[in-house]
Amino acid sequence: MLLVRPSTNLRQLPNDDIRVEDGSRLVPVDAVRRDNWKLQMSTELTVNGERLSLDVDPRMPLSWALRDVAGLTGTKFGCGRGLCGACTVHVDGEPVRSCVYAVSAAAGKSVTTIEGLSHDGNHPVQVAWRELNVPQCGYCQPGQIMSAAALLEKNPEPTDDQIDEAMSGNICRCGTYPRIRAAIRQLGARHS
Repeated sequence: MLLVRPSTNLRQLPNDDIRVEDGSRLVPVDAVRRDNWKLQMSTELTVNGERLSLDVDPRMPLSWALRDVAGLTGTKFGCGRGLCGACTVHVDGEPVRSCVYAVSAAAGKSVTTIEGLSHDGNHPVQVAWRELNVPQCGYCQPGQIMSAAALLEKNPEPTDDQIDEAMSGNICRCGTYPRIRAAIRQLGARHS
């Protein structure tokens, strides 16, 4: 059992078997601050085409390692449970929720974040997003764009049902779903 000290800034951990030490009693961890990870190991992965070695706890969520260690803050932290999609990145071309994807699972793999989708911000999905003014507050949009890019890579001309299915794991509190669908449709029409 790993013992770590709790803090006031709490975050959920991906592993229920971890416990924190709170004075003389042990309490189950629902959350632990990011900088409380005690086990450090070097994990090699490729992020946006660049080979990285991250000295982090192998159980650390990939989103934390990307944001806090690699300095790639485009990947957002939303729910911490893999439900909202704000943290979506590609691992070996597949969209994953990086808040529930351990760094160790990404070892030796290729990770693409929103920063790596296009170095100048002109990936076709990003261009369509701008043309149709998709974002409102913008917080969820990196995850939305990463999911849309993965969909269009596999299926360049998706139907509305396929768009809905592929994007269903991404929540937009501002309700930009019609514009998201329109942008994906526009890209499909350009492909045909």
